[in-house]
Amino acid sequence: MNIAHIAIWVKDLEAMKGFYSQYFEGKSNEKYVNPLKGFESYFISFESGAKLELMCKQSINKPVDIGERLGITHIAFKIGSKEAVLSLTETLRSDGFRVVGEPRLTGDGYFESVVLDIEGNRIELLA
Repeated sequence: MNIAHIAIWVKDLEAMKGFYSQYFEGKSNEKYVNPLKGFESYFISFESGAKLELMCKQSINKPVDIGERLGITHIAFKIGSKEAVLSLTETLRSDGFRVVGEPRLTGDGYFESVVLDIEGNRIELLA
């Protein structure tokens, strides 16, 4: 059994599509629009086969709390080496994204950092 995709409600659909496409090499499908429901979405596909659905609906506009909370807490991208984690972390930082977990070796053996995407979702970069 495999997880088909993870979905995120977003405020700025185009900006979020750009973020995951640019920094994580995701490939987007054509935008799906349901005018009756005021719903729009993109599926972003990654080389591993994983998919992320970005969804937007004007009636859903509660800001994201960037702190710890119940529910899905982060998305982890395995990007290869320690050097790749360091490089992408610094690229995201220099492009204005917030690093909330500096690169480090974790107790369970991963080398990781944690950054926030455009809307405050936590993204782990793993080696």
